[in-house]
Amino acid sequence: MDAHHPVIHLEAQFTQPVTMNTTIEPWRTNSYHLDQHAVSRAGFFEWGNNPEGLDFDADTILPAQDNATAICHFNTHSIYPLVFQREHLESLLAKYPDPLLHRCFGLAVKGPRLTNTGNLTQTSKPSKSQRLDLYALTEQTTSPQEWQTDISQLITSVDATSLKSAFKAHAKWWTDFWNRSWINVTGTPDAAKVSQSYAIQRFMTACAGRGAQPIKFNGSLFSVGHDLPAGVSSSDNDHDPDFRAWGASFWNQNTRHIYWPLIASGDYDMLSPWFNMYVQALPLAQDRTRLYFHHDGGAFIETIYFWGLPNVNDFGWNNAGPELQSEWMRYHIQGGLEVLAQMLDRYDYTGDDAFARTNLLPMADAVITFYDQHWKRGTDGKILMDPSQSIETYQRDAINPTPDIAGLMDVLPRLLALPASVTTSDERTEWTKVLADLPPLPFGTTAHGKLPPHGHGDPDGKRVILPALKYGSTRNAENPELYTVFPYRLYDVGQPDLQLARDTFAARLFPFAKCWGQDGEEAALLGLTDEAQKVVIKEFTSYGSQRFSWFWSKNSDWIPDMDNGGAGAETLQLMFLQCQGQQIRLAPAWPADWTADFKLHAPGNTAVSAHLDHGHISHLIVTPTTRAKDVISNPQVR
Repeated sequence: MDAHHPVIHLEAQFTQPVTMNTTIEPWRTNSYHLDQHAVSRAGFFEWGNNPEGLDFDADTILPAQDNATAICHFNTHSIYPLVFQREHLESLLAKYPDPLLHRCFGLAVKGPRLTNTGNLTQTSKPSKSQRLDLYALTEQTTSPQEWQTDISQLITSVDATSLKSAFKAHAKWWTDFWNRSWINVTGTPDAAKVSQSYAIQRFMTACAGRGAQPIKFNGSLFSVGHDLPAGVSSSDNDHDPDFRAWGASFWNQNTRHIYWPLIASGDYDMLSPWFNMYVQALPLAQDRTRLYFHHDGGAFIETIYFWGLPNVNDFGWNNAGPELQSEWMRYHIQGGLEVLAQMLDRYDYTGDDAFARTNLLPMADAVITFYDQHWKRGTDGKILMDPSQSIETYQRDAINPTPDIAGLMDVLPRLLALPASVTTSDERTEWTKVLADLPPLPFGTTAHGKLPPHGHGDPDGKRVILPALKYGSTRNAENPELYTVFPYRLYDVGQPDLQLARDTFAARLFPFAKCWGQDGEEAALLGLTDEAQKVVIKEFTSYGSQRFSWFWSKNSDWIPDMDNGGAGAETLQLMFLQCQGQQIRLAPAWPADWTADFKLHAPGNTAVSAHLDHGHISHLIVTPTTRAKDVISNPQVR
């Protein structure tokens, strides 16, 4: 699979002459309709409960030509206008062109010794050497025939580079990729499994990480099924290639885990699709805010289509108002703050002013303005987030949710610390005002050693962070109070009140060590070495049932569960290295029975490599050397 071109080259050498036959097997052989009840079961969550169901076109088999066979899928119609109509945004359709209508994707197959025997089949003359080339193209075009013309031109362009030169460039890309960073762990059988799984998670991320769209948490590009009998629709256990549990929307809570570890691994190129999706959707998000709420700014609901609107199943098919009908998602917007925190990390690590101007600042202006203008102020003059929710766990009745407050407390000072050369005085004035208007984090005491229900703790309970100022019963299994640790780094081993955060971690209601759970990252940041070690082993041994074990078990998602692998990677990195401001802390949560070599990245275009052996650090190399003074090895926990 060429690292620089959309083509796969397969070569085989034999001791005796062999004949090679090829056949393209269409995935969608007939047009068909799914009714309202079959849509969700078939893996299209975002279209669940659609009263009209969904119609699907068959693939287009194109006439074989130029010793190449080709097949494509052409969208003759689009559900895009329906989303705008159901969400009362018809007036914006002319401004935002349909990205789905006439979208066409497919492949062409050829080889130097192959000749066409049909529109889907080819054969070769006997030879000891055989080669098969597969070319892929996705574009919006006028017809399948126009797509065939375009893929023919693509083939000509790709083939203009010799196979020898293409392979040399391909090998160099992968060599450079593996040299960017690494983590190799030994010492116990579990350590070896963790090390192997970390490398394979990076590999799977690289395979899918440079396309136009972000990586799907629920299967990535590895989600494939099989043909079903006529009249049978997909289910979890028996599904066609289009099946994907939880559908095609992007869920921030899950997808973010894939992208956090790319910062310390230095894989900044693979962050771009994730950031671009949000930045490109900002104008629509801002127009949506003006139409719905009559103020400025932009926000993103937890579950969005790639163009930025909430999925219509959550919005509601017959929803008369602007607020989502789904109580799981109605006010769930803090993911925009987390993307902003990731962007700030990307800037801190690279110092890329162009990125700040084109990505970071537009996102910051939209998200911070929304938080400033969307809610009224309370009697204390502070922002009163009501109505709101605290992630999915506390719905409808949460007031001043901790994740949103912590997110703003994290990103606003960092925005104000940006160089004046990339920000404006108006931006700094706005950020200063919002920071001053933030309500405090909510605190309380434990009830029987755990987070207190409805905020009512024991008089002699331990002081802990609460998930919101006011909250009701739990509806899901997140621990919103610990967003103060991850992703918003208000508490960790290098900052005050560590014991408060540790007590909050111990009091959490929902230990969760796989999938989108955050136990691993939080334990590492709090210096809880034994817990972090246990979690990273669970995450990186959550093998799937396929022949390739690292197609992670579906857990709460689908196969492979890419956010599970991402959370494992981030946990392992934080056990090695944590950065706060200029400080680079080494081995803050590293187990004594594990030995390792690593190279990871830090803010200020810094790379750190070292060898860890039973708690001792050696062969430390910090680039540039001027940053060596900022390294703190195995810091004492305060």
